Amino acid sequence: MDIDKVFKALGDPTRRRLLDLLCDKNGQTLGQLCEQLDMARQSVTQHLGLLEAANLVSTVWRGREKLHFINPVPLHDVYERWVRKFERQRLSLLHDLKKELEGE
Repeated sequence: MDIDKVFKALGDPTRRRLLDLLCDKNGQTLGQLCEQLDMARQSVTQHLGLLEAANLVSTVWRGREKLHFINPVPLHDVYERWVRKFERQRLSLLHDLKKELEGE
């Protein structure tokens, strides 16, 4: 996984919106996604291309339709590498504070 591509893809609000749309209803066509965004098909296609390059979106052809699906694995990898380790310390501190305030 190229983590730089994932962060680049997540750095744009339109691409995050596309991921939100796919999270709400996975397996949408380009047309369905364009209906929910105020931009040209070509622009949406470019954003989807960057999401695909980052492996955040995968596609499946169903006849003449190209369906787009969210791939949560790179997001999970980012969480494990960059969020979880900081979360542990914060939760531990909150636990210690709770014990102190409750007089345990």
